[in-house]
Amino acid sequence: MSERTLTKEQSQGRVQDRSQTTVSAEVDKVIIGSVAAFTGIVGLWVVACLGSAMYQAGGPFQLIGSWFKAVSGM
Repeated sequence: MSERTLTKEQSQGRVQDRSQTTVSAEVDKVIIGSVAAFTGIVGLWVVACLGSAMYQAGGPFQLIGSWFKAVSGM
């Protein structure tokens, strides 16, 4: 093979490597964004559940007291 052919093959290999890296980086960004969004939704759900529990129990201290009674079996 001539030197020119080898150079052309090497440059094509570099272009393919870069395009695969770019696609991989974009996929990683989508995955990270999806995980962050799901985490935010779960966090909001937790806050809503705790707020509802405090309202039903009559306040945060009553909620904690009720929780200890339920765990200890008193």
